[in-house]
Amino acid sequence: MFKTYEKYIIKNFVNKFLTISLIFLSLIIILSILEEISFFKDLKINFLTPYLITLLSAPITLFEIFPFIFLLSTQFLFYDLFKKDELNLLKSNGLSNIKIIKILSYSSFLIGIFTVLIFYNIASKLKFFYTDIKNNYSDDKRYLAVVTDSGLWLKDEIKEGTLIVKANNISENYLVTVVMNIFDSNFNLKETIQSDKIDISNNLWKIQSPNITKKNITKKSVKTIVLKTNFDKEKINSLFSNISTLSLLELLDLKKDYEKLGYSSNEIKIHLMNILTTPLLYSLLTILSAIIMFNMRKNRSLIFHIIFGVLMSVIIYYINFIFNSLGNNGKISPTTSILMPFVCMSIIVVAGLIKVNEK
Repeated sequence: MFKTYEKYIIKNFVNKFLTISLIFLSLIIILSILEEISFFKDLKINFLTPYLITLLSAPITLFEIFPFIFLLSTQFLFYDLFKKDELNLLKSNGLSNIKIIKILSYSSFLIGIFTVLIFYNIASKLKFFYTDIKNNYSDDKRYLAVVTDSGLWLKDEIKEGTLIVKANNISENYLVTVVMNIFDSNFNLKETIQSDKIDISNNLWKIQSPNITKKNITKKSVKTIVLKTNFDKEKINSLFSNISTLSLLELLDLKKDYEKLGYSSNEIKIHLMNILTTPLLYSLLTILSAIIMFNMRKNRSLIFHIIFGVLMSVIIYYINFIFNSLGNNGKISPTTSILMPFVCMSIIVVAGLIKVNEK
């Protein structure tokens, strides 16, 4: 059973967390609504549509800023404890600074487990619905890219008709072992093109030594032919970049499909590890924030704490961003890109905990 002071600290911490989360959620909705109204302004739609899809996309954005909400929640909890002189009262009842930090870190870890297992999966599914609805009003709805067990499939609308492409894998700027079917406007097959390698570095695809089949007659071309499409390597990459719409199980399945295709799965690995280490990140940020508060003067203003909290959040965000970018680009391994920020924070936390009871 929890003791009275433990219940008091946990209750106040959770209340701060929920209050700050609600404030950030409101800000996200307000800012997003303006963007969605601008997107739909020239389209004939129900006036509620921008508001609906804003609500669908807001939870995943809130999940992404949860680490900083934990940091701010800890700061505001201690601000209230200092202001009401409740920290001295807790200490007079035998509660040490380490004990307070332990209670807060465990609470953050448990909330983190809930956000990963429940909140994230719900938020990612809502983001999927958001993307699906918005794609129906986008010019890109004519294009399609899907990864399956059999390889990469692309659908494109080109001058000659509808293009369906199946490739076994991707290697650098090339589609490898490719079968392309071109259909007319009535979806009748016009021709089939087979090639071992196609250069997709830009949207003028260079098809090397293709076999071209028309009316059941196949001819081998020794020349490289050029086909204008709406896809290049960057566009294909961008179509697979919105991994925030996938739940944990879907991310694991996509990672396996990418590896079968020969497509880099670093971004998915990093995203998965970021999610799975979320409870630990919340705990570390909570401890870090508590240590900083114990080392500050107790008469700092509320505005100071807000500015300081935002500044800390920005610094931590950019540290994570830099290491994640290095991991995505293959400069360092995905594991290293995740562990390095944790190592840096852990060193600071351990150093800060050494004399925290003397504060």
